[in-house]
Amino acid sequence: MALIGALIGYVLSLFILVLLVRMVLDWIQMLSTSPSAEWLVKGRRIAHSCTEPIIAPVRRVLPPIRAGGMSIDLAFTLVFIAAIILRSIAFSL
Repeated sequence: MALIGALIGYVLSLFILVLLVRMVLDWIQMLSTSPSAEWLVKGRRIAHSCTEPIIAPVRRVLPPIRAGGMSIDLAFTLVFIAAIILRSIAFSL
């Protein structure tokens, strides 16, 4: 059982890392004043394709909150926190 828990924990760690990459690349594009670089577009496409199948169903239930010209994606935040909690549970098995 410990082997399965560790394997699931490592997969969740990788997923959390991809979520962090997605967040950083989204912020880089949002704060950038110049046109998007090719590496940025490719990186965002890869990160979104890996994480969107998990975040999209949560986003349908929990839509982003608008605050002026900015919106806060609660679905991303919830998935990120859930992945951290699940990872700690998996590693404790």
